Amino acid sequence: MRPQLVIVGAGPRGTGLLERIAANAPELYAGSGLDIHLVDPYPPGGGRIWRQAQSPLLWMNSHAEDVTMFTDETVAMDGPVREGPTLHEWAGLDGGTFADRQLQGRYLRWVYERARAELPEDVTVHHHPRRALRISGPREGRQQVWLEGRPRPLPADLVVLAIGHLDAEPDSEQSALAAYAREHGLVHLPPDFTADSDLSPLRPGEPALVRGFGLAFVDLMVLLTEGRGGRYEGDTYVPSGREPVLYVGSRRGVPYHAKIGYDWTGDRPPLPRFLGPAEVEALSARPEGFDFRRDVWPLVEKELGFAHYHRLFTAHAERTAMAWADFEEKYAAASDVAEVQALVAAAVPDPADRLDLTALDHPLDGVRYASHEDFQEGMRRYVEADLSRRHDPAHSADLGVFLGLLSVYGQLVRLGNTGPWWHGFFSYLASGPPGPRLRQMLALSRAGLLRFVGADMTVTAEDGVFRAASRTVPGFSVEARALVEARLPEPTVGRARDRLLRELHTDGAAETADGLLRVDPRDGRILDGAGRPHPRRFALGPYTDARTPGAFTRPRTGGAAFRQNDATARAALAFLSTSLRRELTR
Repeated sequence: MRPQLVIVGAGPRGTGLLERIAANAPELYAGSGLDIHLVDPYPPGGGRIWRQAQSPLLWMNSHAEDVTMFTDETVAMDGPVREGPTLHEWAGLDGGTFADRQLQGRYLRWVYERARAELPEDVTVHHHPRRALRISGPREGRQQVWLEGRPRPLPADLVVLAIGHLDAEPDSEQSALAAYAREHGLVHLPPDFTADSDLSPLRPGEPALVRGFGLAFVDLMVLLTEGRGGRYEGDTYVPSGREPVLYVGSRRGVPYHAKIGYDWTGDRPPLPRFLGPAEVEALSARPEGFDFRRDVWPLVEKELGFAHYHRLFTAHAERTAMAWADFEEKYAAASDVAEVQALVAAAVPDPADRLDLTALDHPLDGVRYASHEDFQEGMRRYVEADLSRRHDPAHSADLGVFLGLLSVYGQLVRLGNTGPWWHGFFSYLASGPPGPRLRQMLALSRAGLLRFVGADMTVTAEDGVFRAASRTVPGFSVEARALVEARLPEPTVGRARDRLLRELHTDGAAETADGLLRVDPRDGRILDGAGRPHPRRFALGPYTDARTPGAFTRPRTGGAAFRQNDATARAALAFLSTSLRRELTR
């Protein structure tokens, strides 16, 4: 008679869900016992991505003081707040430290053990170090979760998928490039979690083309330089002689913006202001649905502008030409982009103090360099300027935008799928690398081991090699026998290598046009093609259309993932408690 809850995925998301179950069980679960089964081939807490068994050279991209797994009063949820230490408090680190991932894995393991200890005495957790292969069972009846290497399934009254980042089968372009590489004896490394990639085919001294300039590239850069015995002496890189030469480009052609290197002071912008629960509810209620660019983006743009100018006017009033109260009133009343631009031009004299999201997203648009070497110099100036700005409190309006981005993401999660562009834009502005990593990029560039290719980098496979070019440097191209796709696999349900997701897809679970698993944004129940939520199957994570910026977050910023975990935990406990009462009264 003991209810059975199966959670597939024991990484940060599964751990966060367990913490919320422990917090909510005293209120919602009056059952006589509960078995929770965690299914994951990797150790509970860190899971695959944050496991302790990875290179100590790989860092987190957040300050230790900005990493927490615990709720606070800013999280809009129904469950109780259970406070706990941030990473820097738990580890006794300086708050500004960028901890390595091994340490984060130990922190997550501690959070997992604490959550287990806080469960009611009659709730037992079982870890199954296996992969889940499929889920069977009727909509209204008990489910069966089939595990690799186990002949009998786990019975489950309810199943929650919290499986994080997954491998994917290549798309048509990747398949063609891989086939070309096999035919011509080249190297093609597809999208992957970089710590798991076999980088040994990338030979010392030889060029390697790299597509992608985000965090996967940063890991690649580290593993192919310091990971091969090189070292930094101040701002100079001393090579080991085992490094390849990396030619890197992307859609934007520039690295993600550096993490902001100063603390917040003064009043925070009062968010949300133009994109809050009321606006989300109105968008969700539209019978014809909504278009992100037409209906949502104007609200996002106005919200981020509000956060930016609130900080500029309140912290740097000497650089404005209008009282904040007057500006705010006119800004709120402005009905279109042209009206906002005219107001900003009158109130903010220096164009460098104005927020231009289009220019931020396309920094190399219209920029051309006469030669590849000129572009290297130009890119070094760009990176140096970014580092200077992101570490200068005189530009703290950027931190206002960062808080605006977090607020916006928390609201967009409630809308469901908003397309892949938004997540990339958020990551580029708000989830970039630590400043020291960009300084390392500069040192590698000066050493000739990192070469910038440009924006909208194209890769062709011809004449027995891979060839890269960019409109940023007309007439320039580079050939190489190796191509690395420096990005995580796209989280598409239909191409997931994870058999469990593929089976769900085949079984009728709905997906978006971008291939994400559709879920009810209120509690994470998996939707079918008719939009019906499954009563016994839930899903949380980056492969769903309610994806969040991450499973953990900065304290006191509302934590969208925490809100989701709480809603799912409460729905699961209420369902299990009700089901048990029904069984007992039969």
